[in-house]
Amino acid sequence: MTEKATPTKKPKKTSPTPLESKEGSGHSKGVHEQGGAEGEIADVDKDSLTQMLQAAVGPTNPLHRCGTVAIVGKPNVGKSTLLNALVGQKISITSKKAQTTRHRITGIRTEGASQFVFVDTPGFQTRHSNALNRSLNKTVVGAVSGVDLILFVVQSGAFSVADAKVLGLLGQHTPIILIANKLDMIHRRGDLAPWLQDMQRKGEFIETVPMSAKSAKDVERLLAVCAKYLPHQPWWYNEDELTDRSEKFLASEIIREKLFRLTGDELPYTSTVIIDKFTEEPGKTVARMVKIAATIVVERDGHKAMVIGENGDRLKRIGSEARQELENLMGAKVFLEIWVKVRSGWADDEARVRSFGYE
Repeated sequence: MTEKATPTKKPKKTSPTPLESKEGSGHSKGVHEQGGAEGEIADVDKDSLTQMLQAAVGPTNPLHRCGTVAIVGKPNVGKSTLLNALVGQKISITSKKAQTTRHRITGIRTEGASQFVFVDTPGFQTRHSNALNRSLNKTVVGAVSGVDLILFVVQSGAFSVADAKVLGLLGQHTPIILIANKLDMIHRRGDLAPWLQDMQRKGEFIETVPMSAKSAKDVERLLAVCAKYLPHQPWWYNEDELTDRSEKFLASEIIREKLFRLTGDELPYTSTVIIDKFTEEPGKTVARMVKIAATIVVERDGHKAMVIGENGDRLKRIGSEARQELENLMGAKVFLEIWVKVRSGWADDEARVRSFGYE
């Protein structure tokens, strides 16, 4: 299936360049100059020295905070929706189908003096133990190691065995904020008080934030809470950066989101999307044109027919909706081709799971 596009206004870029190297651990490098008695820097040179530092690593405001925040929880508690709300733009796919997030997605939000580097994770999978789910669970555990803050997301008023298993993975060394999400689904807020008290006995939470990721006011309140726990250090990214993921990666995620949204519960979540070709060239009538060839991988012939739909209508709609969103994201004219292929048992094959980009 082939989809053509029309140009749109170019948004913020999505492939940032960190302002600090990993070896720098977020701290600016020293600059040494000779001159003056006892090695002091002459007054006339201080302004130029400051300009050099700012050009190299950005503003060195002592009030700046910057740190990593992991968003964790069982499948379908609204983690990706929360990440998109915190960043202020969609960078992680959302769907009513559980387990749609497959990779660590890093979103960046700079607000005031604070820069938040959010990490969205797959929902920890406890029911099935195939190669794909083992890879996803490994991603969850890896994402929480070394972060500055953890947002443990549950649905307001509920706490299941699956929630408890995720909480048990988080350890005691990193501050944890309990996010009671989907507050808009609680009709009588007074009924939530006993549940909140009970939750305090289940884990050592430094704060509890009842909220709805759909509420802009709640999201701003959460950002203010998180900012207090970020370390004082220079920002890692430019102020306008949104994510450290490539456009190629985001293209596969957006196609996969449309796939799950338009197939509902009919299609198993083991279906995935591979980007076969991603090229960019100057357009004849626009500044930028991107050509993408993608393959939707399913496990059975029946699933392939389901994705294609009658007369190819469903596949055409998946492509059309994905193309429109990609144009808005990349500020480019997008030419998109999507194919559907059957790879029986791929989710149980460790080598194939890795070849499809999973850890």
